[in-house]
Amino acid sequence: QGRLVESGGELVQAGGSLRISCAGSGRTFSSYAMAWFRQAPGKEREFVAGISWNRAITHYADSVKGRFTISRDNAENTVYLQMNSLKPEDTAVYHCAAGVVSGSPAPYEYEYWGQGTQVTVSS
Repeated sequence: QGRLVESGGELVQAGGSLRISCAGSGRTFSSYAMAWFRQAPGKEREFVAGISWNRAITHYADSVKGRFTISRDNAENTVYLQMNSLKPEDTAVYHCAAGVVSGSPAPYEYEYWGQGTQVTVSS
């Protein structure tokens, strides 16, 4: 079935910017809502941002609103997360996910998951 693979995570300095990507394969995800979650050591997986299948609706966690932007290119079967003004507390493994409910902060709402990409923000 479908597969999601994240890329672009790296070490950045606080205040910097980074764009991470999630490429789908095995099937088209154009009709799915997409989302980014993150998980830091010792913490539960946290919803970061979501986008509807037609890009009409986006959702953001309060902690990233105004700093992060989610977007998607359905022709490329890819979703992006542009992260600006990064903070050390943004350090986490970032996972993308696909599901049928747009903007849900609950991991169980998502059917497909990537393995994650590490984002580390130094102070």
